[in-house]
Parts: sequence; structure tokens; C-alpha cells
Amino acid sequence: MLSPRSQEDFRSIAGEKAVSRGGHEVGVEVAHEGPALRFDDVVRRYGEHVALDHLNFEVARGETLALLGPNGAGKSTTISLFLGLLRPHAGTVEVLGMNPRRAMAEGRVGAMPQQGSGNGLPPGVRVAATLRLVRRLYPRPAPLDVIIERTGIGALLDRQTHRLSGGEAQRVRFAISIAGDPELVFLDEPTAAMDVETRRTFWRMIRQFGQEGHTVVFATHHLEEADNAHRVVVMNHGRVVANGPGAVLTAAVATRQLRFLVDKPDEQLLEQLKGVTDVEVRGAGITLDSLDADATVCGLVESGVAFRDLEITGARLEEAFISLTGKDSVPKGGRL
Repeated sequence: MLSPRSQEDFRSIAGEKAVSRGGHEVGVEVAHEGPALRFDDVVRRYGEHVALDHLNFEVARGETLALLGPNGAGKSTTISLFLGLLRPHAGTVEVLGMNPRRAMAEGRVGAMPQQGSGNGLPPGVRVAATLRLVRRLYPRPAPLDVIIERTGIGALLDRQTHRLSGGEAQRVRFAISIAGDPELVFLDEPTAAMDVETRRTFWRMIRQFGQEGHTVVFATHHLEEADNAHRVVVMNHGRVVANGPGAVLTAAVATRQLRFLVDKPDEQLLEQLKGVTDVEVRGAGITLDSLDADATVCGLVESGVAFRDLEITGARLEEAFISLTGKDSVPKGGRL
């Protein structure tokens, strides 16, 4: 066993430094260059089916990335490769500059996969005992008080895991995923079973975790949650079809939305306005999708319609997603 002095010498030789957060040493930051995650021309097949078709993308260290795509886009296969559960048939997958299995074995990657049956936690065990057990699996775990502070689960420590609500269980599962103080954490549908307020609180935790220098990759079906990421990667048919900040993706879509009020709306007249591709009437509220907002407004004025409170916005991420993936419908709730 190394003495404290020789441990510091070893860290210096290895190019590592202790990181202090909130007065605690919560791990070791390694002075690496290069991306946290890299897929280079990756191919993965299931029989004759090509799940990933020469997939290429990178995630920078300290970046938060949202992974979006319809069913069958290749997200699950990408996740499995990222976690070292599968190997590519061609191309290269690197996690923190190394083989994914090695990164996982060294405790440098945390994961919060989708839960199966139950709440995804061992039944009949107190939350505090669960966290203590998980921490012992890692070479450099985060202090227990830091984990509790990061995830806000102090009030749950004495609770039995099977007595947690859906949202509480998700917060505990997140605590487990970061118990090893990972450099990189992957979250798959992390806000499932959370109500609106709990979801907001959760994303505040994730943003704080990212601000501490951790890399976060999450997959979600809630399109609005992609706004919590620095960048969005949209997949379809095993390839990346869009890659950039959510605002940039929506700006690239030609559709604009016009919202205004009309006391007696004439839907047929509105449909005939130049540039209009869709009309939605809800009482006095009108929403028009238009490929030429200027022409639509001019036509609206020339028509003599007595409208008020006009607002023009760019496409939402939902419209951008549909445009990029070719999906022509989105289920209720903005989920894909």
C-alpha cells in the first residue's frame, strides 16, 4: 500500500490531480486531451439488419449531450456500445480515450439505464445502506455527504427502497449512478415516472453536476428536455442526421409559427394565405405554420381579418425533429 506521500508522487507521475468540490476531495481528475466519447465510422449489425451505419460523433469532456431519435434509430445499440455491452463490427468506440469496457471497469463511467420491472432498486433495503454498498464497488467513490447533497435525497436515507415513489426512486438511481464520482455519466430516460416539479428539480441537479466538470450524455423521448443539453445529436436509421445546439437545429427548419387572436376565425380563409402549411384554431386563438412568414402576414393584413396580439416564432424542437427524421406525427405529450 502506498504511503500518503508516495500516493501524491504517483499522482504527479500519472499526470493526475486531486479535485476538491465543496471542501471534499471527491475524486481524481486526469489530465487527458481528446473527447470523452468517440464513435468513429462504427457499424453494428443484427443479422442482415444494420443498426448503426458508419456512425460518427464525439462528445467533448465536460459537455452535456442529448441523444434523440425515433424507435429503431439506433439509440439503444449506441448506448450498449458506449457501456461496453456490445462490440462494433467495424469502426472504433472510445470512452475517455480507452476501450469502453476498461473505462467501466475502472469506475470512470456511471450509468442510469432504463428500469425494468419494479423501481430498479434492490427491495427491502434502506437507501443509505444501498449507497454505502455501491460506494464500496468503486476505487475512488464520492463521499456519501457529497452524493446526498448532489441528489437531494437526505430525507430518503432511512426509507426502504420498495416504499419510494417513482420520482424518489429515480433520484436514488441517479445517486447510485454517480456514487463512484464518474468522469462521464449516461442517463437513459432519467425522468421517467417524475411529475413536472420533480423533473425540474432533477434537471437543476444535472446542470449542477455538469458545471462541476462532469460529462453527461442522456437519451430522452421528451423533446423539451433536450434544452438542458449543450448539444443535441439526432439519430435516424443508424446515422446522425443532425448534430448541434437545439436552437441551431430549430433555426435550420424553414417553418415559422404565427400566433394571434381573432374573434370570428375563418379557417378556410386562413388556409389559403400564402406560405401557410397548417392551421390550428382553438376558440379565438389561431396558430399558423408557414414557410414564408412575411408573405403570410401580408396576406393576413390584405384579407381584412381583424387580428390582434400577433406573435411570430421559429420552429420548435418538435418540428425540427419531425423535419430531420421524416416522421409525420408525434404522439401526445411531445414524445417520440
